[in-house]
Amino acid sequence: MIAYTKCLLGGQMIKSMNIAWWVQRWADLSPEKPAIIFEDQVISYKQLCRRADSTSCWLQSIGIEKGDRVAVMLNNCPQFLDLFLACSRLGAIFVPINFRITSVELDYFITNCRPRLFIHGNGFSDVVHALELEKYLPPMMVAYVGEQKPDSKTFDLIKETKLFDGKRAFLTRSLGPSNPEEPQVIMYTSGTTGKPKGAVLTHRKTFFNCLNADIFFKLHFNDTMLIFLPLFHSGGLFIQAAPIFYKGATIVLHRKFDPLLVYRDIERYKITKFLGVPTVYRELLKVHPDQRCDISSLRVCAGGGEKLTEDLVKKCTEAGLAFRQVMGQTETSILLWASEDDPLKKPGTVGRPVFHAEVSIFDDKGNVAKPGEVGEIVVRGSIMMKEYWQDPVKTEETIKNGVLHTGDLARMDEDGFFYLEGRAGDMYISGGENVYPAEVERILKLHPDIEDVAVVGIPDDIWGETGHAFVIVASGAKLNQDDVLAMCHGKLAKYKWPVKVTFKSKFPRTSLGKVRKGALL
Repeated sequence: MIAYTKCLLGGQMIKSMNIAWWVQRWADLSPEKPAIIFEDQVISYKQLCRRADSTSCWLQSIGIEKGDRVAVMLNNCPQFLDLFLACSRLGAIFVPINFRITSVELDYFITNCRPRLFIHGNGFSDVVHALELEKYLPPMMVAYVGEQKPDSKTFDLIKETKLFDGKRAFLTRSLGPSNPEEPQVIMYTSGTTGKPKGAVLTHRKTFFNCLNADIFFKLHFNDTMLIFLPLFHSGGLFIQAAPIFYKGATIVLHRKFDPLLVYRDIERYKITKFLGVPTVYRELLKVHPDQRCDISSLRVCAGGGEKLTEDLVKKCTEAGLAFRQVMGQTETSILLWASEDDPLKKPGTVGRPVFHAEVSIFDDKGNVAKPGEVGEIVVRGSIMMKEYWQDPVKTEETIKNGVLHTGDLARMDEDGFFYLEGRAGDMYISGGENVYPAEVERILKLHPDIEDVAVVGIPDDIWGETGHAFVIVASGAKLNQDDVLAMCHGKLAKYKWPVKVTFKSKFPRTSLGKVRKGALL
């Protein structure tokens, strides 16, 4: 009897923590409420639930089961969210892939997560078709969204899901998620070793991230959230889209960022909240005042993803874009946040810990650092990732005794406000995208005439930070900047390319032989 009761409670728990169930509940409670507005198409909660149902049925029809990976490489579009919801309902693992990557990088992702199904947009055909998709083992099915030449080996997602319109997937405890600790998403984040790592994110993590975002954004049923950040990122998917579905609010979804369109839709749809990286705010400020629309409906403008400057905060406030700051990472989503007033009271702060997490600073001995001492930000609680996919070594290096080590260095004042002091690794953020120098260095070192290379992040007025490569040329060889950057073609996404190359005869090094990157600048 006790075991049976636990079984029932477990089933109820995962149901309440499952995003697909939230959409189903809102479809029952407020069926005509707009859930998504995309390019003038309004999708109500009833329609969204129906779309998720038909997508679930199609996935089941082609043999997708609990635990199977479904990789998705799409621009922001309703189909992206349909698949996210359908996988959550079935217990399949959703794998969003950065559409800015090259075919070399895509090959790594596919080889690592081994999806049963790969879905891509027709705009990425060149990258996708550069790979021999039929060569992967185990065999992988492929589908596409958009216009494409008919292919008997490739599914047309929109056409296929329409065949199941009005039908619902058949689920049992063995066919759907039954435990909140089961994987929901594998989201890739580059590592300091240069190899991307797949953070395994559970249903429980998504639920508690939504609770944190609910508090951070002060979310309400009547809110309208503008999303132009890529949904393949934690910011778009877990900080914006998922919490909006939790509250039964409305998403206005943009395929990509367009500053004029942002202004237009804020006025048109009375947008109340949105999230953007500082690069976005810089572009919005560049729009001439005569071309801006009424943005008085805005209640919260959130900023995160890279370093913020006091000057940017001041200019945004003057333009009616006063924002609150958020800091996090893929492995945890939101960790710290600061209100609109906090930077004025505490210049330079990145805020205090979110409500549903234990965030601390550890010194180099693993003890809690005293106020003012610099140490590593660590986190414990339900917002932690479960592990790195197929990488127990990196998992053990990151999660120690139940505590996740972020790699970010900071200090905390007497009032509990955090101040970033750097990163334990060398990562920098360019236009909201994490760039790990080790990955770039690994590619550049493939050039036969490059003896050594060190890449560091440098300030940039547009992107926040960009890469600066320092290169030692092999004896007798001659290279210029174009020769070095040519190595990036087809191997690295454009945002990872260094924008500046400096040639050196030697590097300053520590007693252990490590490059002192700070001394290069």
